[in-house]
Amino acid sequence: MTTEIHPTAVIETGAELGENVRIGPYCVIGAHVKLGNGVILKSHVAIDGYTTIGDGTVVYPFASLGHAPQDLKYMGEKSELLIGKHNKIREHVTMNPGTVGDKLKTVVGDNCLFMMSSHVAHDCVIGNNVILANNATLAGHVEVGDYSIIGGLSAVHQFVRIGPYAMIGGMSGVEYDVIPFGLVKGERAHLAGLNYIGLERRGFTKEQVQSLMRAFKSIFEGTGTLSERTAKAANDYKSEDAVMRVVDFIRAKEGRSVLQPKT
Repeated sequence: MTTEIHPTAVIETGAELGENVRIGPYCVIGAHVKLGNGVILKSHVAIDGYTTIGDGTVVYPFASLGHAPQDLKYMGEKSELLIGKHNKIREHVTMNPGTVGDKLKTVVGDNCLFMMSSHVAHDCVIGNNVILANNATLAGHVEVGDYSIIGGLSAVHQFVRIGPYAMIGGMSGVEYDVIPFGLVKGERAHLAGLNYIGLERRGFTKEQVQSLMRAFKSIFEGTGTLSERTAKAANDYKSEDAVMRVVDFIRAKEGRSVLQPKT
C-alpha cells in the first residue's frame, strides 16, 4: 500500500502526511494538519487548524474536524484538536479545537467510534474505546472516560464528567456528572443503576459486580449527605478497586453535582 491522493483533493502547503495515507475526492486539508500512518479520508472531508490524527484512523464523508470552535469567546487563538489512533469518524461528525478559556486543546483517545452527526465541542477530553451514537452531542469542556457509550440523540451539558464504563441511554439530557459504571436515561437524565451489560462485556467478575451493587446502594440510598455516604463506602470497600473508582470520581470534584437516582 502506498499513499494515494485523489486529484480533486486540496492539500495546503505545510500539511504533514504519514505513510500509506489515502485521501479521497474533494477533501480539503489545512496547512497545520498532521495525518498519521494509514489514515484514510474517504471523500469530502474538511480538516483545518492545528489538528493531529493518529495512525489508522478512518474519516468518512462530510466530517468537519479542527475548524473554529462554536464559542463566541473564541478570538482565533492557536489551539489544537488531537485525535488518537484507530478511530472511526463517520459521516457529518464535527470536532472542534480548544479555547483559551480552558486547555487550548480537545483530546480524543484511541479506538473510538463516532457515529453519524455526533459532535465533540471545544476542550473536551475523550478516553479510549468510547462510542458516540448517531447525533450524540458533547458541549464544551466535557470529559468522557474509557469504554463509555453515549446513546443516540443524547446531549451532555458543558463541564460534565462521564466516568469510565458508563452507559448513557438514547435521547438523554445529561446535566450532572455520571459515576463510573453508571447507567443513565431520561429526557432530564437520572441515574438508573449500574451498566451491568457493559460490566459483563468488559470482563468484570460476579464478585466485583456484587460489590458495586452494594456500594451503589450505600452511596445513593443511605442517610446523611453524599459526602458522608461516600466516605462510608470508601471505608467499607477500600480493598475493592472498582468501588474505589466510583469513590475517587465523586471525591475528585466534590463541589460538583453528581447525577443521582430518582427518589
